[in-house]
Amino acid sequence: MGSVQEAQKKNLLQRPLDFLLAFCLIPATIFCVFRGLVALDCPSEWCQEYSQLYEPYLKDPSAYSRIQMLVSMLYSGPYYVLCLYGLLVPGCHWMTDLTLVHSGAIAQAQFSHIGASLHTRTPFSYRVPADSQAVFLLVNVLYTLVPQALCYRCVTNPAFFFRDPPFNKKSV
Repeated sequence: MGSVQEAQKKNLLQRPLDFLLAFCLIPATIFCVFRGLVALDCPSEWCQEYSQLYEPYLKDPSAYSRIQMLVSMLYSGPYYVLCLYGLLVPGCHWMTDLTLVHSGAIAQAQFSHIGASLHTRTPFSYRVPADSQAVFLLVNVLYTLVPQALCYRCVTNPAFFFRDPPFNKKSV
């Protein structure tokens, strides 16, 4: 149990991988909320421009993409904030299980979203424009990899997330 106590004594700055993951969770949260706002037809100029130039599929009348972005915003947004907490506070034993479930869900959701955004059966006006496909793919693949990397970290080196062992009290 010495390695668990050593791992839990380190703060975030002494754990560079965790610091990098925490740093990546912040833009992932912002991106998740931003796409949710785009799906809700936010009148902001940034939202309008993003939906026209990079992800017009979010405006598809079939509503699949809108529902997917809203579910992502309402579940993944709070999840990322919770994971930031889990990376800061030792003993959050739920991190390994939760990251496994979420990384699988995001992988499936992003695969479907990327595929549908580029698919030939998607109406042309809702497909990602050819000149912005590289940016679209880069952003969406990076967004997909953040939960995968966090899951990998939690599963391969879980000592920081173990609960403190209970003290054995012997009867005298």
